[in-house]
Amino acid sequence: MLLLRDGTPGLEVYLLRRTRGMPFAGGMTAYPGGGVDERDGDVQTAWVGPEPERWAEAFGCDERLARELVCAAVRETFEESGVLLAGAADGGDVVPDVTGDDWEAQRQALLSRELSLAELLADRGLALRSDLLRPFAHWVTPPEERRRYDTKFFAAALPVGQEARHVTGEADEASWLTPAAALAQLATGARPMLPPTIHTLGQLASFADVAQALDESPPEPLQAISPTFEDQPDGRWAILPDGTRIRLVVPLPS
Repeated sequence: MLLLRDGTPGLEVYLLRRTRGMPFAGGMTAYPGGGVDERDGDVQTAWVGPEPERWAEAFGCDERLARELVCAAVRETFEESGVLLAGAADGGDVVPDVTGDDWEAQRQALLSRELSLAELLADRGLALRSDLLRPFAHWVTPPEERRRYDTKFFAAALPVGQEARHVTGEADEASWLTPAAALAQLATGARPMLPPTIHTLGQLASFADVAQALDESPPEPLQAISPTFEDQPDGRWAILPDGTRIRLVVPLPS
């Protein structure tokens, strides 16, 4: 999830630095996110906004998977940043504050899988707000990689009244940064990233504010991007299907 806000220096995105002991991308800067839970496809989940059929068209998948992807994006964003993209079931306001002890207990129950997103929303009389999300990108790890991922990226604005919080145990740092600032840190080697993060930050850098980012998402046709890699005298490069070259300032983790 590319969680966005309008900060003093301009458009900012919420970034996590994964703990170094993680089995995948340890030490790398990434966005909040994670995997689909089988209960994310629960048709009982209250829903406001574009229906799964529309998301299926955007991502080129069936409606069941589309529902799972949107629910997983909302659930993982709450689990990893304490931000909940949900609101009144009648389409009213987005929930403004989710920081109390009772909310934290439910966030922990989501993490332990004692509670599903559908159950949390039903308990609160809330609905998932799919109208707050936009499809942004689709990346697939190359076939030669031992760990394979098929990843959909979403963009969403930080809801008014909510604050992103460093609550995940999978990261040792959480920051709001402009895309340009994050990429500048990458260039010095201070903030290692995987190619999808580098490329999507570059896409975000072209937007003046959150409204433009959401209005113009996805920034290009949503086709799956699977890079190849090339070693040159000046370093290792990720090559995208359209010919875009991304220099890997820091070697990828083994």
